[in-house]
Amino acid sequence: MNIRISTTMSSFSSLWLPLQISSQRTPSVLPRVVCLNEGASHVVLQAEASSDVGNSSITVSKHRRTFGLSQKQSLLLRKPLNKDSKQLKALLTSSTQDTSTSFVNDGKIGVLLLNLGGPETLDDVQPFLFNLFADPDIIRLPRLFRFLQKPLAQFISVARAPKSKEGYAAIGGGSPLRQITDDQAKELRKALYDKNVPAEVYVGMRYWHPFTEEAIEQIKKDGVNKLVVLPLYPQFSISTSGSSLRLLESIFREDEYLVNMQHTVIPSWYQREGYIKAMADLIETELRSFDRPEKVMIFFSAHGVPVAYVEEAGDPYKAEMEECVDLIMEELERRKINNSYTLAYQSRVGPVEWLKPYTDETIIELGEKGVKSLLAVPISFVSEHIETLEEIDVEYKELALKSGIEKWGRVPALGCNPTFILDLADAVIESLPYVGAMAVSNLEARQSLVPLGSVEELLATYDSQRRELPAPVTVWEWGFTKSAETWNGRAAMLAVIVLLFLEVSTGEGFLHQWGVLPLHMPVLP
Repeated sequence: MNIRISTTMSSFSSLWLPLQISSQRTPSVLPRVVCLNEGASHVVLQAEASSDVGNSSITVSKHRRTFGLSQKQSLLLRKPLNKDSKQLKALLTSSTQDTSTSFVNDGKIGVLLLNLGGPETLDDVQPFLFNLFADPDIIRLPRLFRFLQKPLAQFISVARAPKSKEGYAAIGGGSPLRQITDDQAKELRKALYDKNVPAEVYVGMRYWHPFTEEAIEQIKKDGVNKLVVLPLYPQFSISTSGSSLRLLESIFREDEYLVNMQHTVIPSWYQREGYIKAMADLIETELRSFDRPEKVMIFFSAHGVPVAYVEEAGDPYKAEMEECVDLIMEELERRKINNSYTLAYQSRVGPVEWLKPYTDETIIELGEKGVKSLLAVPISFVSEHIETLEEIDVEYKELALKSGIEKWGRVPALGCNPTFILDLADAVIESLPYVGAMAVSNLEARQSLVPLGSVEELLATYDSQRRELPAPVTVWEWGFTKSAETWNGRAAMLAVIVLLFLEVSTGEGFLHQWGVLPLHMPVLP
């Protein structure tokens, strides 16, 4: 399998060299991550006068890597392969190789699938939201007010639960994410056994059952001593995979068993041949349902992230997402499918600026431009959940029809697609030589496509400035704002904090009456 570097690389994007993977906490033993930033033969830098990723406007184009920018605004820089190109080619050229029996027989292998989680019943919605908003990476309070984290999470979850319950009721009364992820785990285990790799597969959710902590306990009970960590997010982001890996890191640090357990992490796998072909297969199938398939606009909708994550912390998510779309369209073009396409970002929350163009605004603009047939592709999701079943299938479909788009279709999530599952199995097998091995040595002979790293090294490289970033929901920020919406959001959250502070300091108020806070609290001086 030959995978080319896309014709563009974001300045934030970096390529992982495999590492020696071990959970030993001796700094002198763990090597630093080696990143290659200059191995691509062609590099496209997005150029705009304001240098603001979030302010770009939609452009419907068949030109590569111009999402949100016109062709005139793109700057093409051609660079020859440097002296590291030989090693780079070894990383990007991959075929599943026979796994040495030493890797399979020397210890018990486990695979940990990481995902967000979701409420399974309507009664689960409020506690699920509490877990979400109690995460300091979602709502980040000033140090002085961090004691209000859980009371604030309780307040927001109670306030938002009725609306959220309506959404979950519309898709059957709960999220199907757990069932789908469990099914994916079963199919992955079967695929690994069929390839003579007896590995147990575990599911760890971030905000609902089975929690990551529960999965780790089962891993310990089963005696696993070689672990492959596989986030079910094709593209890496510090707000998805990074959040799960931060939790995993904290668990590892506190447990002697885990400290001594060798592990490796597959941080992203959007460029894998099996994944790309599986996505192209689904798109090709759905296009056939239209009367005139060649006239359909292919509309990739990805989950958004705050602009600050990309611009300030170097989150590779945007670059990986755009490259992923490029690879899928190249695969479709090889099949003689040359439809126009675009990429937008959905699910923004809070007053902070998120990646643009936004999905809802893009749909309206496409309708104004005369697009009549639209095929939505949920590009950052591998399982059906509320953001596909309700946000895309209901809200965005209704918006599209109101905007003049006459025919709407949606590509299903991958789920247990056989091509996809087999490719995940290959990714796990390719990662096994790096579980506790010095993978930097003999790099060309291994020729693994999978970028690997330990949890510790991943966080050190991708998330070194996490504490300086605004959270997806900003609670505290002074200064002038760009819009009334931003100001109103911040003022409202400031008022909530003031009310909570007064309630905690006085011991009286509606939260005490509702039982959210204890009735008897020491009065602060």
